[in-house]
Amino acid sequence: MSERDNKSSDSRSGDNRSGDSRGNSGPGGFAGAGGFTGPRQQQPRPKPMKVSASGVRYIDYKENESLRRLMSGNGKLQSRKRNTATALEQRMIAQAIKRARYMALVPYVNVTQ
Repeated sequence: MSERDNKSSDSRSGDNRSGDSRGNSGPGGFAGAGGFTGPRQQQPRPKPMKVSASGVRYIDYKENESLRRLMSGNGKLQSRKRNTATALEQRMIAQAIKRARYMALVPYVNVTQ
């Protein structure tokens, strides 16, 4: 077998360790900077829920910044899935945002131009 035949048989075998023209590296093709690295790990968001000295859980409607993080850019409430809140916490978040809106601490609608 000549050297030329040996090279052509290596390229057809699929064991191209130097990477192919598509940018995939290795036999699996998914390793490296441009490939699939697995599911994205997200940092858990801090909960706005506080606990009083008597053990009662509450959300303070006077804290603008923590409430703004729970709202979308347009001023709507974000979903439970996005807030990582339980049903009880989501109801408390909604009530706190409604109170803050009534007291004019957060806007009803954010106008973007």
